[in-house]
Amino acid sequence: MAQFVNAKDDLVKEAIDGVLAASGGALARLDGYPHIKVVYRTNWDRSNVALISGGGSGHEPAHAGFVGPGMLTAAVCGEVFASPSVEAVLASILAVTGEAGCLLIVKNYTGDRLNFGLAAERARALGRRVEMVVVDDDIALPHLPQPRGVAGTLFVHKIAGTLAEAGCTLEHVANTARRIIGSVASIGKSLDTCTIPGSPKEDRIPAGKAELGLGIHGEPGVEQVDFEGAAQAMSVVMDKLKPHIGDKYCVALLNNLGSTTPLEMSVLTHALAETGVVTHIIGPAPMMTSLDMHGFSVSVLPVDVDDLKALTSPVPMPAWPGVQALGEVTVTPLPDGLTPIAPIPSANDRTRATILHVAELLIKAEDALNALDAKSGDGDTGSTLATAARALRDSIDDMPLADLTQLFPALGNALSQTMGGSSGVILAIYFNAAGDACASGATVEQALAIGLQRVSDVGGAKVGDRTMIDALSPALVALPNGLHAAATAARAGADATAAIHTAKAGRAAYVPSDNLKGHNDPGAEAVALLFEGLAGHMEG
Repeated sequence: MAQFVNAKDDLVKEAIDGVLAASGGALARLDGYPHIKVVYRTNWDRSNVALISGGGSGHEPAHAGFVGPGMLTAAVCGEVFASPSVEAVLASILAVTGEAGCLLIVKNYTGDRLNFGLAAERARALGRRVEMVVVDDDIALPHLPQPRGVAGTLFVHKIAGTLAEAGCTLEHVANTARRIIGSVASIGKSLDTCTIPGSPKEDRIPAGKAELGLGIHGEPGVEQVDFEGAAQAMSVVMDKLKPHIGDKYCVALLNNLGSTTPLEMSVLTHALAETGVVTHIIGPAPMMTSLDMHGFSVSVLPVDVDDLKALTSPVPMPAWPGVQALGEVTVTPLPDGLTPIAPIPSANDRTRATILHVAELLIKAEDALNALDAKSGDGDTGSTLATAARALRDSIDDMPLADLTQLFPALGNALSQTMGGSSGVILAIYFNAAGDACASGATVEQALAIGLQRVSDVGGAKVGDRTMIDALSPALVALPNGLHAAATAARAGADATAAIHTAKAGRAAYVPSDNLKGHNDPGAEAVALLFEGLAGHMEG
């Protein structure tokens, strides 16, 4: 798998220097490459308690992204998924610890515990005051005597960091950190494993499954479960976390494990809010990732007023998303004049049957049209049309089926609301223009032709531009001779688009000509299928 990296051995060093270069001078590193990779605050007041954390790289923005006022004083970075050395941890302690002492915040992995623990002993021997806390928030394996430390560590960074910034003593900061560790719980879920640079990707999660409780280093989870969508995935996670949620305030940290898209994370946020069991949220955001893992984790912490105040205190680091209260979705009425006047429903059995037939035809063609669109666009033509068709099918009883002067605009308004992108707008213009023509006395054939002319005038496309017009225009010309003639003309027009290698309108205009050769335009193909279906329906 190709990745935007140079030499594997330089990956972490170059990534750290990228963070430093973009920090505006707020961060620096110790001169210890390649073995000592320590990022620290340049404006650090050594009279306060220092907070040091770290571990293997690959969890960005943790840990260097949280170095700054109100959180970490320094981060010790190892290679990808590898603990930093004792010397690196010791160097960080000696660099930032003053008389107030320092607190090491360590995730519960053997390498981290040993290396940070030995560094703490050596620092104490050199006269430094050092405390160490170990975060073990992962509840995926409840009977494990040494639970892993995962994204819940960030609660400790933030609350302890707030206290340290306020000048609290080492004892108070450490005791508060231990209290938080005792209350936080985390679990993750993923649809795929991560890709370690320079290594082949492990393919252990089959399609239709998700892995529950996997670790931030890609360790296998406690079980593979059926995947049935975001709401079900969040429900499973929250069921595991419910015993750890308090009665009053509870903050959830919704963490992107690496490659879950912002759109997916927002859907997961909605699912989390729908559970109604947490009062505040941090995120959604990538905070403690696992390289490119396609998953998420949720960490929960019951808090009192002081803890919530510490979590909500602002910090300048962009990686920290802040805390927001989870509330009801605010919905306000549409502005006057935007909501279309609802048509008066009327019955016409023939028109009803025709619309339902067209809807079923487009629904059945969804996959084929998507596959065709994938060769020249973004692969969603079938889904767009099928979504609109389902909406029309479901609202058929509300349509003015007996009056075309009302039906055409009603179809246009319905399609503009249910079809995404430009397609809905184009068809809204088309049917509204056809409705206006009908109201002025035009025949159906004339009205449909006038609608097409309006679309061409507004959108700029014409026959030969490789769009739906290549099939629709000849079909409407032939329509006075009957549906069979229209279907034949539409099919010829659609098939002709396979020989048009340069599109002049629509998304295909941005696609290389080699992608278009030999493939019908999906919009034109949909028009041909529609007329062919209508011809068969009417003849039947």
